[in-house]
Amino acid sequence: MTALESGSRAPDFELKTAQGDIFRLADLLKQGKYVILVFYPAAWSATCGDQMTLLQEFLDDLQRLNAELVGISVDNTWAVQAWAEAKGITFSLLCDFHPKGTVAEQYGVMRDDGVTERALFIVDAEGVIQYSYVSPIAENPGVDRLFDVLERLQEGQ
Repeated sequence: MTALESGSRAPDFELKTAQGDIFRLADLLKQGKYVILVFYPAAWSATCGDQMTLLQEFLDDLQRLNAELVGISVDNTWAVQAWAEAKGITFSLLCDFHPKGTVAEQYGVMRDDGVTERALFIVDAEGVIQYSYVSPIAENPGVDRLFDVLERLQEGQ
């Protein structure tokens, strides 16, 4: 399976948040913001914890660039909620749990071993993927690439 590429239409989806609320991609896009979709393999793993903690640290800076951050894993809501509280993560964490990996499959990042790839997508307000990146699963992709793309998109407006 291949991850969706830049220029592709982002599949709309509806998933539960870690708190059990319903999140709809279309609702966030209507606000005219860029949406950063961060697929991560599993809550409670060291690399995922490092990645999400780093993103939390730069959340305000990303929001200043008109972007909203959304994490997605195939974990259940209880695990993700406990993990978010333990890590101090305040941005939306979504659970692609049942049926497992449906949204990850739509984005081409569901793995055969039952977790998602570590992947980043930036979706514009029109629902078009402006950036797509699949990181090696054991590596934290950091935030620099997100800032580079968002700043470039801001300059192009």
